[in-house]
Amino acid sequence: MNTGTRARLERIGTDGNYLTVPMDHGVTLGPVAGLRDIESTIDAVTRGGADAVLTQKGIADRVHPNKNDAGYIVHLNGSTVIGPDENDKRTTGTVEDAVRAGADAVSFHINVGSDHEPDQLTMLSEVTSDAHRLGIPVLAMAYARGPGVDGHDPESLGHAVRLAEELGADLVKTAYSGDAESFEYVVESTAKPVIIAGGSPEGDRAILADVRGAMDAGGSGVSMGRSIFQHDDPGAMAGAVSAIVHDGASVDEALDRTGLDA
Repeated sequence: MNTGTRARLERIGTDGNYLTVPMDHGVTLGPVAGLRDIESTIDAVTRGGADAVLTQKGIADRVHPNKNDAGYIVHLNGSTVIGPDENDKRTTGTVEDAVRAGADAVSFHINVGSDHEPDQLTMLSEVTSDAHRLGIPVLAMAYARGPGVDGHDPESLGHAVRLAEELGADLVKTAYSGDAESFEYVVESTAKPVIIAGGSPEGDRAILADVRGAMDAGGSGVSMGRSIFQHDDPGAMAGAVSAIVHDGASVDEALDRTGLDA
């Protein structure tokens, strides 16, 4: 890893752990709650404890005045829920676009096991080459998704995160396998930091329990979108997750510290 990549990676985390709030869902879902006034949401989650926020390049001018010195990641592919295939993520920008937008890092989504995996393999490899030439870290969102693929199977997730490392990613996001014991296999499948997606657990306690489990398994944090930015109190939820990721808090301690209901 070159000096620039290492320095910028530090801007999107704290002491090797990461709390990223992705808000690129405007492409996938449209202007859903939490994203219409994205300025207020970004201000709340970064004040609450998010290390970095993530958007598509076109939102950059709405991000920078409101991110409170947090890091910024530009996402480089996407798809929509109303299109023919949500797993068919297409390129939406380049590393150079992200640099012009003031990004500290870039991210790229790949669905391992999908019909689109071959093209996405090529695209991720090209992104990592371009990014490292410029000293920009790459967050690979590597999911196990496709016909007959169990998206929470630890062996499939382990394959996905290892693939991301093999193609040059510096940080890897994937789904949580459901418990700390099985997630250890996923974390041990790569030498790169592994962070979990938010998933769809119901209730603050369940969400935080997944975060605690991932950290207990040796994970390095989370990249959590709707569970934070659509929360009734995004800042408090970011604070609760941060308490676990950065301070080693238990679920109960995180809830108590932020005043959230269990």
